[in-house]
Amino acid sequence: MSEVVAIFGGRSEIGLAVATRLAPGATVVLAARPGSLDDEVAACRAAGADRVETVDFDADDIVAQPGLVTEIEQRVGPIDVAVLAFGVLGDQRRAETDAAFAASVLHTDFIAQAALLTVLADRMRGRGRGTIVAFSSVAGARVRRANYVYGSAKAGLDGFASGLADALHGSGVHLVIARPGFVIGQMTAGMEPAPLSSTPAQVADAVVRRIRRGRGVELWIPWRLQVLFAIARFVPRALWRRMPR
Repeated sequence: MSEVVAIFGGRSEIGLAVATRLAPGATVVLAARPGSLDDEVAACRAAGADRVETVDFDADDIVAQPGLVTEIEQRVGPIDVAVLAFGVLGDQRRAETDAAFAASVLHTDFIAQAALLTVLADRMRGRGRGTIVAFSSVAGARVRRANYVYGSAKAGLDGFASGLADALHGSGVHLVIARPGFVIGQMTAGMEPAPLSSTPAQVADAVVRRIRRGRGVELWIPWRLQVLFAIARFVPRALWRRMPR
C-alpha cells in the first residue's frame, strides 16, 4: 500500500509544499475547512500522488478530532505521516484588549494543536510507527512584547511537543518540532521580513529532509536561528522588550 500523508491545514502554503514533496507514489489527504480544494488537489496529483482525498476539518473543534482521524484511516488506511499545518497569526493589538480574541488565538495555536498531537500520537504509538510534524516557531523560543500572544501559544506548543517527543522515544513514532523563523507568505503579507527569513518552499524542503532522515526532533529553519536564539536568552529584558516582531 502507498504511504498515507495527512495534512491538517490543507490550504496552508507550507502544508501544501510539504504535501507535494511527499506526494510521489503516496496517498495524500488534505484536511481543511469546507470549501474548494481543487487547486491543492491538482497540485498534489501533478506532483505524483497516487490518490488525493479531502476532508472537512475545523481545527478548533477538538471534540471532533478523534472521529476525524478515524474517518481518514477508515477511508485510506493508517496515517504514516501527519503534518499539523494550521494556525493563526492573530492581531496583537486587538488581543491586548479583547480577552476572547486572545483566548481564540491561544486555542487554535496551542490547545487545538496539543489535542490533535495527542490523538495522532496515541494512534501511531499503538501501531509502533509513524511520523508527526508540529510547527512551533522561533516566536516561542523567547517571547517578545511585539507578538506575545502568538509567541506564548507557540511557547506552550513547543513545550508540549518536546515532552511528547520524549514520551514517544522508543515507540517507533517520530515527532519533528519545526521552528521556522519569519516565513514570507500569505500569513505575513504586508509585513517587513525579518532577518534569516524563509519561504514556504524552503521550510518544506527542510521538513521533508528531516522526515526522510527519520531522526532528530528539533528542526530550526534556517539552522542559524538556533545559534541566534541561544544568545537571545541572555539579552537584557530592557532591550528585549523593544525587539520587533
